[in-house]
Amino acid sequence: MRLSSTKPGLLALLLVACLAAVSAIDSHARVARIAIDKVEAAADGPYERITGHAYGELDPGEPLNAGITDIQFAPRNAQGKVEYTARFTLTKPLDMSSASGLLWYDLVNRGAPVTPGNGASRPEQLGHVALISGWQADLGETDKNWVVRAPIAKNPDGSAIVGPALARIANLKGTHTSRLTMLANAIPYDAASLDTGKARLIMKSAEARSGVLGPVREVATSDWAFADCSKAPFPGTPNPRMLCLKDAFDAAYLYELVYDVKDPIVLGTGLAAMRDVASFFRYESADSQGTPNPVAGKIRRAVAQGISQSGNALKTFLLQGFNEDESHRVVFDGANPHIAGRLTSVNLRFGLPSGSGTLYEPGGEGTLWWTRYADAARGRAPSSLLDRCTATRTCPKIFETFGASEFNARLMTVALTGTDSRADLPLPRNVRRYYFPGQTHGGDIDGGFDAAPVASPGCTMAKNPNTETEQMNALQVALSDWVLQGKEPPPSVYPTLRHRDLVANTAEAMGYPAIPNSPLPTGMAIGLFDYDFGTALNYADFAGVVSTQPPTIRSILPALMPRVNPDGNETSGLPSVLHQAPLGTYTGWNTTSGGFFKGQPCGGGLTGGYVPFTNTQAERTAAGDPRPSLEERYGTQRGYLCVVRKAIARERLHGMLLPADAERLRLQAVGSTVLPLAADNDIQRKTAARACAV
Repeated sequence: MRLSSTKPGLLALLLVACLAAVSAIDSHARVARIAIDKVEAAADGPYERITGHAYGELDPGEPLNAGITDIQFAPRNAQGKVEYTARFTLTKPLDMSSASGLLWYDLVNRGAPVTPGNGASRPEQLGHVALISGWQADLGETDKNWVVRAPIAKNPDGSAIVGPALARIANLKGTHTSRLTMLANAIPYDAASLDTGKARLIMKSAEARSGVLGPVREVATSDWAFADCSKAPFPGTPNPRMLCLKDAFDAAYLYELVYDVKDPIVLGTGLAAMRDVASFFRYESADSQGTPNPVAGKIRRAVAQGISQSGNALKTFLLQGFNEDESHRVVFDGANPHIAGRLTSVNLRFGLPSGSGTLYEPGGEGTLWWTRYADAARGRAPSSLLDRCTATRTCPKIFETFGASEFNARLMTVALTGTDSRADLPLPRNVRRYYFPGQTHGGDIDGGFDAAPVASPGCTMAKNPNTETEQMNALQVALSDWVLQGKEPPPSVYPTLRHRDLVANTAEAMGYPAIPNSPLPTGMAIGLFDYDFGTALNYADFAGVVSTQPPTIRSILPALMPRVNPDGNETSGLPSVLHQAPLGTYTGWNTTSGGFFKGQPCGGGLTGGYVPFTNTQAERTAAGDPRPSLEERYGTQRGYLCVVRKAIARERLHGMLLPADAERLRLQAVGSTVLPLAADNDIQRKTAARACAV
C-alpha cells in the first residue's frame, strides 16, 4: 500500500502504531545490530561458521538490568543506553532444512571455546545450531578469543572509582619482576596510585589451605615498586599492573600485596550480553538496521552449557535472573552447568571472572543449591538458584553434572547437603543430577586402557586416565531430547547421605586403603569458607562490592567425600567403563609434589590421581599392596575384555553410552596389553574363567 493512497485517519493510526512499536523496541535492552566479519565453510562437516560482533544496548532503568553492579555509573549513549560489544560465532548446517530446531549455546571458558575430548560430539554434529559469544569483559580481545567490550564505571563527577585488590604471587625464583596476579590469573585493573606507601606487601613463609600462616615478613615500601624491572634495574619502569622487587623473588615465600585499584569494568554487562545475543538468534528475524538473523525462524528451543569456570558463570546467570529477556521470554529452555561447584565473580566490582577459587577468592558466598534452603550456618534467609526464574516462570530444564574433584576442590557438598550437611537437599522436578566417580576435573581427555602410569606434572600421583566424555555425549543427547521432545531423561544418580555415600574427609571414614608409597586423602577436601568481604556485598546474590581485602575467615564448613571400596575406588554415581573395569585406583584428588604448596591439594584441588594395581599376586605380596593384582582380578587379556564388554553392555542398557562410543571403547580395550593373552598358571586360568562367566 502506497502512503499517498492511504486515508489521513488510517495514515495517522499507522504512524502512531509504528512509533509505538519503535518505542517498545527501544525501551528494551537488545542487540541493536550485528556485524558479520567472516563466513567460512567448516572443515569437519556440512556446516558454515559465521563470526561477527553483536552491538548491544542496556537500559539502566530497566528492572531486569538493575542487578548489574555499577551500571548506574556507566557512560551512556545519546539515547541514555549503556553499550557493549560481544564477539560471536554461529555454526549452522549448510542445509537448514536438516537442522534439529535447537540452538546450543556453549559458554566460552576464559574467552576460549572448550576443546572436546577424544570422541566427544559437537552440537552441530547432532543437527543443532551452535552458538558461542563473549561474556567476559576483563579480557583483552584477540582474533582467537570471544569476549565482551564493556564500559568503565566512573563517579558522577567523572573521577575514578577506587577499591581494594589482593595480589598473590608464588613459586617465582631469581626474577625481580612479575605481573600482579591472583596466583595464575592476571589482575586486569590499574593500581590507583604508584605510591607504595599506600599499599602493603608481605612475604609468607608458609600457608595452609585453611589460611593458617607461618611467619610473615613485611617488605619495606622502599624495597619494591609498581614497575617493570625486566629491562631496567630497580626501581624499573613505572607500571600499574606489575611488581618490581629490589631483591629477587624467593620461591620459599608467597608474596601478598593489598593495594587500591581504579576504573572497574561493568562486568555484569557480560551476563546481559549472553542473554541478549542468545535471545536475538533464537527469536529475532533481523536487527534494527535490517541485517537478517542467519537462523531466523529455524530455532524452536535453546540450551546453554558451561564447563568449569563457564559452568560457574551459568549458575550465576540463572541465580541473578538473566534467563528472562526484556521481552519477558525464556532465553534457554535447558541448561547444563558441568563440573561447576561455585559461582563466578562476573557481577562484582573489580571482580576476577577468570579466578579459580583459591584461598581468599570469592565464589562460595552466594546461593549454591537448586531448592530453597535456609543457610543457618551463615545466617542467610531461604533461597535457591532458581528463585528468580521460578517467580517469572522462565526456569530451564537442568542437568547438573560433575565428578570427584568437585567434592574435594569445589563446593558440591554444600550444593547437595547445604551448609549444615544434616540431610540431602531435594531436587526440583526440572533438575537432574549425574555424578561421575573417580574423575579428575573434567575427566581425562584421551582416556584409554593402558595400565602404565603417566606422570602428572607437579603432582605426587600419576595422571588419572578416567574419562567422562562418553557419558557426557549420552547426556548431551538426553538433554536435547528432554528439551525438544519432552522425553524423560535418565534418573538422577549421585552420592547421598541417605545411602551413606558421603562421609568425613578421612581415610578411615572413606574406607581408603593404605597403599604403599601413596598419599592418603585425609584433609584433601577444601571446605566452604565463610568470608567477610564487607557489608557492600550482596552475599546471597553474589553481586555488589568487595570492600575488605584480604577477607576475614569467619569459619570453614568442612566438605564431605564419597565413600570408597577396598581398592580406593568410589562406589556411588555413574562409573565409566574404565571405572567398572579398573586397572588401578582413580581419585579426584592428588597432592602437590614441590614448591610453596608442597603436600597441599594439587592443581588447587582440581587434579586427580591414579595408582595402578600390581601385575601379579607375587608383585602385590612383595609390595605389601592390599589391593588384588590384575592377575587376581582378570586372569588374562581375555578375562579383562569380558569385564569391559559387560560394562559396555550395562551402560548401553542404561542409556549412558552411545553406539559409536561403545564401539570405540571396545576397540581401545582390544588394543590394550594389560595382561598376557594366554594363561601361564592356575590363578590366571581360573580368574579369566570367572571374569567371562555369564
